[in-house]
Amino acid sequence: MERLRVASLLFLLVLVLAILATAQSPSPASYPDHPSIPASTTTPAAPPLAANAPRMSKQTRFEIIRDFETQLVYARAVFPMGAKGLKLKGGVISPNGLELQQALALWGPAVRPGDPSRISYVQIKDDHIRFEINGGPIRHKKWYQHIEISGTGGTPVQTSDPGESATNPHGTYLDLYFDKYVPEMTPRQLCDLLSPALDFNARNKEEAYLNTVPPKVKAAIQAHQVLVGMDTEMVLHAKGKAPRKVRERDGETEYEEWIYGEPPQDVDFVRIVSDEVVRVETMKVGGQKIVRTEREVIIEKPDRDTEAKKEQGDRPANAPSLRRPGEDPEDVPKPADGASPIPPMAPPDAPQPPGNPGPGGTLAAGN
Repeated sequence: MERLRVASLLFLLVLVLAILATAQSPSPASYPDHPSIPASTTTPAAPPLAANAPRMSKQTRFEIIRDFETQLVYARAVFPMGAKGLKLKGGVISPNGLELQQALALWGPAVRPGDPSRISYVQIKDDHIRFEINGGPIRHKKWYQHIEISGTGGTPVQTSDPGESATNPHGTYLDLYFDKYVPEMTPRQLCDLLSPALDFNARNKEEAYLNTVPPKVKAAIQAHQVLVGMDTEMVLHAKGKAPRKVRERDGETEYEEWIYGEPPQDVDFVRIVSDEVVRVETMKVGGQKIVRTEREVIIEKPDRDTEAKKEQGDRPANAPSLRRPGEDPEDVPKPADGASPIPPMAPPDAPQPPGNPGPGGTLAAGN
């Protein structure tokens, strides 16, 4: 009986100490610099980095890696697949424009705006911080895949699943660059620097995507309306997947008609040409037809001609060329019809008979 009484007292003492420790420990809301806690509208923004900030200390490196690795974020930009990823410096993301469109056409997107993503690895280098998104674009070997085991007679024994190494990685990178070196900063300051590409404050995928579109488009999506000028991604967020789709041709233009609703309800016909809404027709219940064709929202898209001229302007003066030294590009002859002439094909070599080709000749090889 005495032992039971002592055990009960010890249990009550431990319980009281645990309650006191919980009451004295700070709540998560008292850590405004933690990246996993969304900043409220009343919380002031983190101060900008000082121009003369020292190099990041070893302790801060450990804290950054601890706080950001395995962190769930939402993308604010499209990340192309491949080993390059995106580069962020001074709030500007590169590649962009035509270069980004070419990378997406060649490799495809790894992460789209609004998609949930996982920071799987953080590496702090001399002048930039590399964030590995969704496992990165390179397949890393597990520790047991570096071990080689031999069986009877020296036959190697497989220690990993063959399908595991055959799976292609679909992750990407985000490199945050600084002018000279990685300076000392708080986690909240780092979140602000990453905000053009990653959203740490969104609560779900829909909210994260709405933060990437213009205010007019955001209001239309929240009201489940389609505006002329939207792209297909915006239509999907506004109306969802179309129950019916019809592919037609108007002269030389091919288009898709996305049909939403069925009588006796309102029916919307959304016409899409080259990933852009060009016409919205609504059939009302009473028989009234409303057609909108004027652009209601302008979505910035890369101008191929402007990007091509920019690339030509950025061409270095000593770039290699096929023109002769001193030759003016305006003096290069151009065909009248604008097409380059096809050089004449050389006649095929006539087959030589075996043996002596004639007086003064040489014997064929091998004779």
